[in-house]
Amino acid sequence: MPAAPTRARDWKRPDRRRVRSIVERLRETYGQPILRPHRAPVDELILTVLSQNTNDRNRDVAYARMRERFSTWADVRDAPVADVEEAIRPGGLAPTKAVRIQDILRAVGDDDLSWLESAPLGEARDYLVDLPGVGRKTAACVLLFSYGRPDIPVDTHVYRVGTRLALFRPGASFDEAHDELLRITEDPQEAYELHVSLIRHGRRTCTARNPRCPECPLLRMCPYGRAAVKKKS
Repeated sequence: MPAAPTRARDWKRPDRRRVRSIVERLRETYGQPILRPHRAPVDELILTVLSQNTNDRNRDVAYARMRERFSTWADVRDAPVADVEEAIRPGGLAPTKAVRIQDILRAVGDDDLSWLESAPLGEARDYLVDLPGVGRKTAACVLLFSYGRPDIPVDTHVYRVGTRLALFRPGASFDEAHDELLRITEDPQEAYELHVSLIRHGRRTCTARNPRCPECPLLRMCPYGRAAVKKKS
């Protein structure tokens, strides 16, 4: 039986001091990831589409095959969809992703999206989520990884761990979770470190099934973990 979740009426919005404590504890456990923006937003857009519903290895194989097959993003955009689908097949869901990638590239046109670096953050985000099939997570990946803009992608690992730590209101939507993490982080490096560290923690310790709560470095500050350990004792 899973531990009882935090009830909505008991939830208190975390402050930045608590978030810093979480970041520091995770840093002691997993090391400190360093933000190194790569300044290639169109690449990041397509890579993030390929990452959906697959693992990093399959995503990277699909991306490498596509870049080997096509010289430019314009070539991907204008190719027969079956050719794009074949190139990205190792990433899974190739028929859906091929159409989505071409739709995005048609919407972007010849724009290299370099203006995203200096545009107001809200304007940059709104542009990205208006692209076909692009949501808050993909937009955040583009802004954070390409240009070090202070946005935090919320994937399933970040959402699960953040929910157990009560960083979000119980039952919060993914969009609300994005907003909460933006509110409680202070700069791009902290945003990046929190994102990467929560993913590492979700993969290694705070797994979806059978989380290793007794050995968790965040146990003392995790309502879910404390309840789980108490139930087993």
